[in-house]
Amino acid sequence: MRRIHLTLPLLGSALLLLPGTSLSAQAPDKDLLIQSALAAAPANIAKDAAVVAAGPDGKMMQLKPGTNGFTCLPDHPTTPGKDPMCVDQQGMVFLESWIARDPKPKNTSPGLGYMLQGGSDISATDPWVEPGPGHKFVDSPPHWMIFWPYDAKATGFSTTPKQDGTWIMWAGTPYAHLMINQAP
Repeated sequence: MRRIHLTLPLLGSALLLLPGTSLSAQAPDKDLLIQSALAAAPANIAKDAAVVAAGPDGKMMQLKPGTNGFTCLPDHPTTPGKDPMCVDQQGMVFLESWIARDPKPKNTSPGLGYMLQGGSDISATDPWVEPGPGHKFVDSPPHWMIFWPYDAKATGFSTTPKQDGTWIMWAGTPYAHLMINQAP
């Protein structure tokens, strides 16, 4: 299997892994991991998307090659809800910047992401908060995202998590992005 040089020490929100956890890309349930990951995106995108999951060493391993520029990640069973994700190339650049804790995302154009199974977000306000005892996750309905800097004051979008409509997650940070709560 192809290894992708992206380590996941802690992913705060939608990227599915919590500290000290990993998915084995060589586990007998590889097909289930692929099925979970592909459920994140519309069928026309999922069918040609790559699928990656964290291996035992925390490095991403490719489970399925793709041809359309989208990469999907499976749900992680330790999060409260289903939260597989599928992102385009610029969305992956955004996520890689976030994982590396870069001062700001390195994507050069808006990125696109899908979480059509919903999400279990660790925080709606802090991109890097770590869950602790008694921490409450933010439940998100099926949604898609646009990864590009959004200013809540300039756009008028809410910064409060909601079950319908559009809001800005991580507002006031360089990682602010639109959460569009509906299937595309």
